[in-house]
Amino acid sequence: MWTEAGRGVLARRAHTARFPDTAISLISVSQLGVMYDPTRNLLSGKVAVVTGGASGIGRATALLFSREGAAVIVVDLNESSGVEVVNEISTIGTRAKFMKADVSRSDDCKRVVESSLAEFGGIDILFNNAGIVCRATVLDLSEENWDRVMNVNVKSIFLMSRFVIPIMARNGGGSIINTASGWGLTGGAKAAVYCASKGAVVLLTKAMAVDHGPEKVRVNCICPGDIDTSMLRNEAQQLGQPADRFLTEAARRPMGRIGTPEEIAQAALYLASDASSFVTGTALVVDGGGLAGSV
Repeated sequence: MWTEAGRGVLARRAHTARFPDTAISLISVSQLGVMYDPTRNLLSGKVAVVTGGASGIGRATALLFSREGAAVIVVDLNESSGVEVVNEISTIGTRAKFMKADVSRSDDCKRVVESSLAEFGGIDILFNNAGIVCRATVLDLSEENWDRVMNVNVKSIFLMSRFVIPIMARNGGGSIINTASGWGLTGGAKAAVYCASKGAVVLLTKAMAVDHGPEKVRVNCICPGDIDTSMLRNEAQQLGQPADRFLTEAARRPMGRIGTPEEIAQAALYLASDASSFVTGTALVVDGGGLAGSV
């Protein structure tokens, strides 16, 4: 957060920008670094639910949210990894709880939300991050795998949001963040159901933002590019490609590399915090420029 001195300097700079004949010269924000408080606690007092929180983007986000002062409920099917995340959060000094749940099942989602409400008193942030990938064309895809991907990637957002939105509305608002994908904005080879599911996430996000903006519930999604996670390596395995070659190909984008879970967590923090207080219904692309020439 900015100190009072910092706010004053910023106000004077804003004045100068509007009235350039004044004696005060413009300076960059970086020059004000000495006035910036690095202990931001952007989410102090907030309660966040993170699905798919045991690994990858979910894990990085749960840890970052906790460092920013939020109490975090980590939701995943992987109990051992989920408990590890909660134990790591405990060293930070904020509250955390692991809940094993299949977020494609209504009963599990209801249990997670009711338990979180009872123990933490509310839910301010919902990060619908649970997701899976299946690399196949329509011709190669089984009906079972189609249903599985759509249930985890899309239905889970519907279910979790349906139980959380009334809580947020009663408490004056909140932020819902959904994990979509760059392939929710453009098509990709041998990824029919994955592209379909992430495209659905993008438009579901926008529809929810329209419906629940009056209740001060903001709904946004993140569209990551290729991120260094176990799921990315699993894609290589599904396609029968050596992991090193697959990752090299994935890095062919303007920034010349794949992303990290921590970089996506920073995007989630922005959308969860008051820094994005006037942002809703957006699909935030974080992909190192991968889509820059195609969308």
